[in-house]
Amino acid sequence: MTEQTPWSRAEFEQKLRDMERFYHIKHPYHVMMHEGKLNKKQIQGWVANRYYYQINIPLKDAAIMANCPDRDTRAQWIQRIIDHDGAPGEQGGIEAWIQLGEAVGLSREEITSEQHVLPGVRFAVDAYVNFARQADWHEAASSSLTELFAPKIHQQRLDNWPENYPWIATNGLSYFQNRLSEARRDVEHGLRITLDWYKTRPQQERMVDILKFKLDILWTMADAMHMAYVHEMPPYFTVES
Repeated sequence: MTEQTPWSRAEFEQKLRDMERFYHIKHPYHVMMHEGKLNKKQIQGWVANRYYYQINIPLKDAAIMANCPDRDTRAQWIQRIIDHDGAPGEQGGIEAWIQLGEAVGLSREEITSEQHVLPGVRFAVDAYVNFARQADWHEAASSSLTELFAPKIHQQRLDNWPENYPWIATNGLSYFQNRLSEARRDVEHGLRITLDWYKTRPQQERMVDILKFKLDILWTMADAMHMAYVHEMPPYFTVES
């Protein structure tokens, strides 16, 4: 075997799963969150900033669909947009996230106005959406495979937040509960697309790089929040008003 020998399907999948070591569950901000060490302002900052990520997920998925000529793929992928935007008479994940924001003490206007969104978070999220618009649809779809690692972080919050942050109304945690099943379903579809499409070793290595890019997006978002809310060094903190 040479270095250019393609990984088997099982080897390729394991390479992707091994990338969990870079998932933001290991970021100091999320470690503090898991251990109950964030204060109210830090929790609120995280929720307010992640809202910007949530509202851009349907835009990212719409871009993937716009570039995808395969009807069967689009027919499955559209469920991701419905999950977040909702359907007539049903609330979606974005509304559930706003309710989480209200549960942590933010007003609906504060959340939806994006007034608390940090430049670093906005820049990272916008970079992800732009990637989805410009990349081959297979690559854009595969970038969503950070969902491989998402159920664990959602379950952590469901398990730990009621004890660590009892001031947060538990009815605000429905987003995490819903994503346990939604993420697993999305992973099954995204993984199938990925394992079917990337056949050569260079293609497979490219996919690992794409997954690292998405992991970098999530880590960079946490970096911005850690700097602003833990180190108390928000953007332009040295500039006098």
